Amino acid sequence: MAMRCGIGWGEAPAKAILLGEHAVVYGHPALAVPLSELRARAEARFDHSLDDVVVRVPDRGLAVSLSRDPHNPLTLAVRLAVEALHASPRNLELRLESSVPVASGLGSGAAVSAALMRATASLFGISLDPARLSELVYEVEKVHHGTPSGIDNTVVVYRRPVFYRKGSPPEFPLPGTELTLLLADTGQGSLTREAVGAVRRARAADPERIDSIMGEIGRLVEAARRALESGDAEELGRLFDCNHAALQRLGVSSPSLDTLVEAARKGGALGAKLTGAGKGGHALVLVTEESAGDVRAALEAAGAHRVTLCRVPRK
Repeated sequence: MAMRCGIGWGEAPAKAILLGEHAVVYGHPALAVPLSELRARAEARFDHSLDDVVVRVPDRGLAVSLSRDPHNPLTLAVRLAVEALHASPRNLELRLESSVPVASGLGSGAAVSAALMRATASLFGISLDPARLSELVYEVEKVHHGTPSGIDNTVVVYRRPVFYRKGSPPEFPLPGTELTLLLADTGQGSLTREAVGAVRRARAADPERIDSIMGEIGRLVEAARRALESGDAEELGRLFDCNHAALQRLGVSSPSLDTLVEAARKGGALGAKLTGAGKGGHALVLVTEESAGDVRAALEAAGAHRVTLCRVPRK
């Protein structure tokens, strides 16, 4: 065991799926990016008055302990990290804060888990290998989502744009130009487990139709990767629009999402779509620096609860 430190720190960004929601669960690719403007942060310290692991979330007035709630995602994340370090899960206090909206398709659960795990490893003077950390975060994702695709943990751990296909090593495309994105909050929660379950039931009832839509989404993702790498933002925006139409046909959009997507397009966006599981959550809007202000105003006028500007840098 490495030398213990006085305090450990960890953080992880939010994520947004550019294209590929739902289809990624069924073996098709997805394209996602980290959002560094929204992130989870954690600090860890030893407290020998605690014969336990306690995670505190001061902003929410929440405290959970491993002894009382071992299956809580927060305590589970710390326990998995401690076990991976071959240490003892006791005498630990962690504090967590996060600006990533929960139940919004932005990878909040994965970001929180990664931040807690990094803080725990840092406390013991160790840095977890990204591949191992991603595996550990994925175990917590199962608690959140039931049958996660694995894309959330991959993006928030590696903190790079990811071309992801379940069961294959992640690939890291390099954006040919900086992307300017607006995240528009519908104000309605989006529960991944429920939306994924609804699509699964639809596929069981009509597999030919649903599989056809999934295949279409997969082809859009392949085209989007080429547009991203070549720096063709206009083409990427067009593909956003096509992907949203396919997700509408899957039944995972909502009136509030469709309203924001349409308002963004009329306001001058390059493209707009839901991001994440759907049925609420956020619309993701691709804009230019010049159009960002007008599109933001259009989204706010259409009822967006909050609009966040995010940038994905050129590599």
